[in-house]
Amino acid sequence: MARLAVDTFVKDPKTRQMVHLRAGEEPAPEYAELVKTPDAWEGGQLPTADKPTSDSSKDSKDEDDGDKPAAKRAARKPARGRNAADEGSSGD
Repeated sequence: MARLAVDTFVKDPKTRQMVHLRAGEEPAPEYAELVKTPDAWEGGQLPTADKPTSDSSKDSKDEDDGDKPAAKRAARKPARGRNAADEGSSGD
């Protein structure tokens, strides 16, 4: 596993708490994959992922609205009251 060249802060995806990763340490794999800046690593290269990625898990996430940003979910259907705005009435 690669070592960090600089102190870095990442947000733990499970607890949503900030985690301080110190320079010279080898962070746990779940934290190492969160550090995307090559300059943060010794040698200037991101560490290689040891675990294989599964395309089937990505497909199931794309179908689930819970993982998508609110703006993308909202873009699918018009806001309530849109018909009243088109008619020029207050909707009363």
